[in-house]
Amino acid sequence: MTRRALTLSLAGFLAVALAILGAVQRVPYVVLSPGPAFDTLGTVGKTPVLTIRGAKTYPTDGTLSLTTVSVLDEVTLSQALVAWFKGEEAVVPRELLYPPDQDKDETKQRNAQQMDQSHDDATAAALRAVGLPVTTRVSVREVSAGQPAEGRLRAGDVIASVDGKPVDGVNGLRELLNEQPPGSAVDVGVLRKGERLTLRLTTVAAPDDPRRAILGINVGETSSFPVRVDIQLKDVGGPSAGLMFALGIVDKLEPGSLTGGRHVAGTGEISSDGTVRPIGGIAQKLQGARHSGATVFLVPADNCPEARRNVPDGLRLLKVSTLEGAVKALEQLDAGGSPPTC
Repeated sequence: MTRRALTLSLAGFLAVALAILGAVQRVPYVVLSPGPAFDTLGTVGKTPVLTIRGAKTYPTDGTLSLTTVSVLDEVTLSQALVAWFKGEEAVVPRELLYPPDQDKDETKQRNAQQMDQSHDDATAAALRAVGLPVTTRVSVREVSAGQPAEGRLRAGDVIASVDGKPVDGVNGLRELLNEQPPGSAVDVGVLRKGERLTLRLTTVAAPDDPRRAILGINVGETSSFPVRVDIQLKDVGGPSAGLMFALGIVDKLEPGSLTGGRHVAGTGEISSDGTVRPIGGIAQKLQGARHSGATVFLVPADNCPEARRNVPDGLRLLKVSTLEGAVKALEQLDAGGSPPTC
């Protein structure tokens, strides 16, 4: 065999070996791609996504779609390389979605819990937006070791007040704690198994922000509503559907149409007071929205820079930071005005 033939044979063998390796070798990454969109005003099969009982509802038109991201796990090297060069997909470290200290079942459970909290927060924000009363309690889920609350507060405690001022939601608690700089003593009103307590605690600075005061607790919200809102959507986890759930509830509870007959999509985590927070996977959600036929997309304000870099043709980006702002933006759009854009 000539040297040239030998070289070609060796190169061919290496190419085949690399191809086989790429097809079977797993890499510590996941592939994110555009997922399906779900109309919060519509149905999944024959089941309405939103059902409201105990209040008058009104006919709607148009579409208010929440957007999702599909995740491909256990990725091979060749799959990662192919996705890397695709414009609609992203390759990210696996640990960003699946923390090393959690298995898949634990991560799935965490996402389901976040989705349940998102339902609750969206309902609270929407009912407040239409003028219905909402009672929100903030309770302790976990106390961090070595922090001011250790040994003083317990899981299950309801935080009722700070320095005599009532606590209204998690954001309200943060605002009350930040009225004084870290290191300040505060009187925390607590409801514990029917008993009312007042505990004096000294705040400390948050690890990620030396200007923000914390007690070292993980808290959650539980709200009571005058109407019942059922949200039926399986296999969608995490908190990022909150804004679109809230808009769907508002649209059903108020006469007229928020969409003006348009196909509006969007994303955004929402708090019970209506604050809209940024989310991940905005590039894939924009593509998924356009594939579903959307022409307008509601973008959390902090996601706007990335959204501008990835917006597909034919999709108009509206910037929102609150539920009230999102409602006003859609009303302005329907009236031919100029709502805030990214």
